Amino acid sequence: MKARTVRIWPLIHKWSSLISTVFLLLLCLTGLPLIFHHEIDEALGYSPQPEAVAPGTPYASLDKVGAEALTTAPGKVIQYISWDKDEPGTVIAFTNNKVDGEPDAATVKAFDAYTAKPLGIVGGGPMLVVLKLHTDMYAGQPGKLFLGAMGLLFLIAIVSGVVLYWPFTRRLRFGTIRDGKSRRILWFDWHNLLGAVTIAWALVVGATGTINTLAEVMLNQWKSTELAAMVKPYAGKPPPVHLASLDAAVSNATRAAPGMAVAFIAFPGTPFTSSHHFAAFMRGDTPLTSRLLKPVLLDGETAEVADARDLPLYLKALLVSQPLHFGDYGGMPLKVIWALLDVLTIIVIGSGLYLWWARHRKTRRGVAMQAAQSPGFSS
Repeated sequence: MKARTVRIWPLIHKWSSLISTVFLLLLCLTGLPLIFHHEIDEALGYSPQPEAVAPGTPYASLDKVGAEALTTAPGKVIQYISWDKDEPGTVIAFTNNKVDGEPDAATVKAFDAYTAKPLGIVGGGPMLVVLKLHTDMYAGQPGKLFLGAMGLLFLIAIVSGVVLYWPFTRRLRFGTIRDGKSRRILWFDWHNLLGAVTIAWALVVGATGTINTLAEVMLNQWKSTELAAMVKPYAGKPPPVHLASLDAAVSNATRAAPGMAVAFIAFPGTPFTSSHHFAAFMRGDTPLTSRLLKPVLLDGETAEVADARDLPLYLKALLVSQPLHFGDYGGMPLKVIWALLDVLTIIVIGSGLYLWWARHRKTRRGVAMQAAQSPGFSS
């Protein structure tokens, strides 16, 4: 039984690595620029910045911002209004052809929080292409789930690699590079060393990436359970004919969640709320609590608070994993570390592919030589 187990681990490592290799390279290559997507968008002009204002300048009415968003997008409706915690002078409006329109059909514009003047389109450009390749390969939810499966294979490859490398360290010191040996052995040593260096990072990024691919599944679960319970008293009530004031909604949501600020507001009928309610998603003011959202439901006609509950644990895990996946917790120093580890992981994946090919070629050559030396061979 023990000998059989020993033989199984190399097969697990080989096939989990080979099956996921191409997609892991895609994820690592696209993930590298996404680590710096804020900086790249700013450099390319896809992250409009507001004009400087004097300290103490009051914010413009949010209703005025909403009206301006509709004026600049005739025939469309607002789905969401959001605030970037790192850009307090900017308000982001998502408009679409209909309130439950597809995310890819939305137009995202920035507005000056002090004057309500439009600043320009947010996102788009090359980074949007990179993001779509990284998240779903332009295949929607099936693409996300497929990449999640590749992430799971990646985690299996890491664990099996550790199991295989552990006995190897008993024969040679950790990090030994055998320069006098063949090219394949040299690459094998580098593959093991870099794999050991990046193992913790690869496990974190692989696990958080796999979790992120389940975001839509988790959101649907929340909608069918917690959100359904929150809106049950309003069952059968029609969508609001006239929407309440956005300023009133923000004010009431802030009072319902003391010490928190609004991260974004979902309009009635969007996937994050019911057909009758605004949903104000509140965030805290620390690096961790700013990632953990709390939904506050408000009546779409009166802006009165209908309910407020913490998100379930699985959605909290999702919200924490999203910034961790791209190293967004520690500013530029952590992003640089994330990028270096990403590059090293690309080398590990590439060297693993080379080692498989070199061994495969050596095996084929050996089979060919045996066939040539056999009595039944004829030229």
